[in-house]
Amino acid sequence: MYLPKHFCVDEMASLAKYMRSASFATLVTSVDGSPYASHLPLYFDPDKGPYGTLYGHVARANEHWKFFDVNRPSLAIFTGINAYITPNWLQSTNAVPTWNYVAVHAYGRPLLIEEPDAVLALLHNLTQSYETEATGNWTIDRMDQRVLRGLLKGIVAFEIPIERIEGKRKMSQNKPLEVQKSAISGLRKMQDKGSTEVAEEMAAGIPDAP
Repeated sequence: MYLPKHFCVDEMASLAKYMRSASFATLVTSVDGSPYASHLPLYFDPDKGPYGTLYGHVARANEHWKFFDVNRPSLAIFTGINAYITPNWLQSTNAVPTWNYVAVHAYGRPLLIEEPDAVLALLHNLTQSYETEATGNWTIDRMDQRVLRGLLKGIVAFEIPIERIEGKRKMSQNKPLEVQKSAISGLRKMQDKGSTEVAEEMAAGIPDAP
């Protein structure tokens, strides 16, 4: 992706945080010269491999998995918090509209996971990353295991050892501090979830942020 130096994120802790917060990702693989994309949740294990490993599954009817091989890299796109920035907040008559956002691109070659117990472990980790007290802390152990193993026939699980990773955090950090504060104030007044999240991200580490 286009990655100016002042927007680059290369700390693995930050990349992991962004991938977990935007874990419903877009997985793209080139098929006969055209991109093939699937939208799916991906579980990130930071401890397996130098850049971590992604885990997920697709419906067996989704032919995406048939194009997973060691010679065909895929791209997982994690689109994080984002919001529109109006020129009215940028304290310049020559400013133009822009968009603040966070994104991570992870590259690797998907490998199929076929051993049933490994697939069950993947599903456990994936569901537990989303379950909370509010959702009732559901686990796959609550299902009839014969039914569950039958359902496994309808999915294809995979892992993607990450070979390369890029992170971008475009939060007006290349602007003067007073301009950043003006944008934060404007975003807070919007009172929608996306604008509020971007305002909080921008305000982190800024002294006296509004």
